[in-house]
Amino acid sequence: MTFIAPTTGQFNNPVRIDTMRTVLLALAMLFTGASSTVFFEDRFDANMDKWTVSNWKAGDMGTWTYTSGEWFGDEATAKGIATTDDVKHHAISAKLDKPASTTGSKPLVVQFTVKHEKKDYSFCGGGYVKLLSKLDQSTFGGDDEYAIMFGPDLCGYDVSRIHLIFSHNGDNLLKDEDIKLDYDDKNEFTHLYTLILETDGTYKVLMDEAEKASGKLSEDWAFPSEKIKDPALSKPADWVNEKKIPDPEEVKPEGYDNIPKEIPDPDAEKPDDWDDEDDGEWEPPTIDNPEYKGPWKPTMIDNPEYKGEWEHPLIANPDYAPDTYAKFDSLNYVGFELWTVNSGSIFDNVLVTDDVEYATKAAVETYKKIIEGEKDAQAEWKKLNEPEPEETGDDEDEEEMWDEEGDDEEAHDEL
Repeated sequence: MTFIAPTTGQFNNPVRIDTMRTVLLALAMLFTGASSTVFFEDRFDANMDKWTVSNWKAGDMGTWTYTSGEWFGDEATAKGIATTDDVKHHAISAKLDKPASTTGSKPLVVQFTVKHEKKDYSFCGGGYVKLLSKLDQSTFGGDDEYAIMFGPDLCGYDVSRIHLIFSHNGDNLLKDEDIKLDYDDKNEFTHLYTLILETDGTYKVLMDEAEKASGKLSEDWAFPSEKIKDPALSKPADWVNEKKIPDPEEVKPEGYDNIPKEIPDPDAEKPDDWDDEDDGEWEPPTIDNPEYKGPWKPTMIDNPEYKGEWEHPLIANPDYAPDTYAKFDSLNYVGFELWTVNSGSIFDNVLVTDDVEYATKAAVETYKKIIEGEKDAQAEWKKLNEPEPEETGDDEDEEEMWDEEGDDEEAHDEL
């Protein structure tokens, strides 16, 4: 492309200046859009044809269906893939349109929505997505090695968290601390889950566009740490552990051990009717001795030999390699592999990209549209489909009681 510099007169022409600005802005937008990549996206607008259902455990696999669920605000936007069988394995996967990576110069963004439509206090089911490098889609299951697992894990109200697990040297590393869900997060409505892995080794987890967790991968997972305890060193055998010692100059007072724990009650008197011949020799009852202070113990003083608790010296960890943590060259598949105690989870708007702004835009076009009117739709569905609470009969009993009282009054009047 050849750029011809404008003349001085052209710079002074307001129309030409506005035109140039428009052209430059369009070019900037064009190149910005070209630099971002959508590795995979499925909003399930028409069907679920991109996805392959697994027959991993023949006879124990649940069925997936294409549906908006029983209630929804916008039926077309709410279309997704749903689990339909209780106490079954459900597994389904799709090949990415382009291989994704976490080793390049741009972040990796994974985003999807899920609605646990059957959610109640006893609901138990996962809602996490997996990214994998290689896969036989026909037998996709829990034995397949994955790179990243991300999404909600719910079982009653005791287990409620967002899973984020990375594969590292054959181990699946869970986050050191759970990404906990608040009480209001655990409901049957659609929620948006977003994972952002930055190139500098930091991460963010969002739920409904609000941050739930963030930090450094090297600090929040059990990746090899920067420092380790020196294996060649151990605590010296003569290391003094006692912070306090008995005062060596203090001596137990003479006669201390002769002080009795109890003494006769000096205020007690022998009863007037006490007969020594019949009752035996009278002995006063005993009471706690105010002079008795328990077994003697010397005063504890600071130990002059104590130098503090021994700290294991640290050395550089030869396995520390933060540039390799959660770094995957080629991610080719996305899938849901779940054990569902309760069915009815609808997954939608699956997105894998390197553009955070595009993910935000996609959320506006999908998630925001789905949740609009969703609560009202659920309320209306319940009104039409769920039975009204049965009457307890208290009103009838009360009416009968008043009728009986009325009869008694009539009988009383007749008397």
